[in-house]
Amino acid sequence: MAKVKVKFVCTECGTESPKWMGKCPGCGAWNSMVEEAETVVKAPVGRGELLRTKEKAKSIIDIESGREPRVPTGLSELNRVLGGGLVPGSLLLVGGDPGIGKSTLLLQTSHALTSQGLKVLYVSGEESVRQTKLRADRLGALSDKLYVLCETNLDLVEEAIADVQPDFLVIDSIQTVYRPDVASAPGSVAQVRECTAQFMRIAKVNGVATVLVGHVTKEGAIAGPRLLEHMVDCVLYFEGERHHSYRLLRAVKNRFGSTNEIGIFDMTEDGLREVANPSELFLSERPLGVAGSTVVASMEGTRPVLVELQALVAPTHFPSPRRMSSGLDHQRISLVIAVLEKRMGLFMQNQDAYVNVAGGVKLDEPAADLAAAVSIASSFRDLPTKPYDVVFGEVGLTGEVRAVSRAETRVKEALKLGFKRVILPEASMKGWQPPAGIQLIPVKTVADALRAALE
Repeated sequence: MAKVKVKFVCTECGTESPKWMGKCPGCGAWNSMVEEAETVVKAPVGRGELLRTKEKAKSIIDIESGREPRVPTGLSELNRVLGGGLVPGSLLLVGGDPGIGKSTLLLQTSHALTSQGLKVLYVSGEESVRQTKLRADRLGALSDKLYVLCETNLDLVEEAIADVQPDFLVIDSIQTVYRPDVASAPGSVAQVRECTAQFMRIAKVNGVATVLVGHVTKEGAIAGPRLLEHMVDCVLYFEGERHHSYRLLRAVKNRFGSTNEIGIFDMTEDGLREVANPSELFLSERPLGVAGSTVVASMEGTRPVLVELQALVAPTHFPSPRRMSSGLDHQRISLVIAVLEKRMGLFMQNQDAYVNVAGGVKLDEPAADLAAAVSIASSFRDLPTKPYDVVFGEVGLTGEVRAVSRAETRVKEALKLGFKRVILPEASMKGWQPPAGIQLIPVKTVADALRAALE
């Protein structure tokens, strides 16, 4: 008879402990240790059979190289994030806040794949078949090659996969699926780990591209053990603000492509609509000729995106001024303010500073430093910026403006949208020919950029 042992597993990171602890030693989370029953099974006697069938090590020179085959999903934004399309036999994990549109995105993708003659099996553990049909009616995703199953038992799901033999499989969601032989509740660390391992085996053996939908925690990370993200081939996050209609699809791990690309969608009553030019969307409500507003050219993978960066500097009534930022790293904003105080002589020790990227976009590259400096100085001096200027560049601690990558691509995007001038680092002018129709103002220091933008 198998020996039953009890262990405690952290629901945040998957750290195991023989006893309960209030604080997880792995990730430091409080009250995250849950009790699970572990079944220890002795290894079979004939285990040597497995050793005789294992592959031998090969020299890397003798291994044939070839490109992974791709299947276009029918959505160009999703293809961009995936690196060109779905790879047969790959295992993908899609996470996002509740109600953000994960099921809508996957149902539209399933319908687009069926139009290419592929069979799709959509397994829903959270909605009934009728609820899925109602969403399909609203989205117009109706096809005889799209099969829907409402089941959470992994054994029954495997039978349906063997019966349908799909080319594309969707599991919505992995936290609802359970294995009957695992003595844990659905959604626990053990169940999520074992079910994901089983779906990975199904995807690799049968060559079925499989997408797992994962719940997220209140911090925004995918719920379950961190091992879950290591097991899959691609991890996608579907992000967006509830008060805005657009959604961002971002890859944080991709074994078959880049992790810097983003896909932008607009949520409408008829489903998700692809946004071909995101710069026009983010700049549609930009005020002209006001203090504290600057347009920055940011790179999201290979795509240039122009967004509005706003700053507000106001007198404070507290001994310590506030420094708040939304969409930008708080530490970078503190660095820019310190450079303005030390190098430019702006006395901001009695001023609150608020910086916001309009539209809820998150910028994580240092090219937004110079635009933040111009916006903060513009609001501090109450001088309006020129409405048809684009600013980008990295700011150093000595007040210099450092070069950034892909300056030519950023300038061409600004020219396409009708901007007249671009303030950029002088070091970024090397190696390319500026296009006609737009004025380039190369700067070496922050002082040069402020004179060009505000005077």
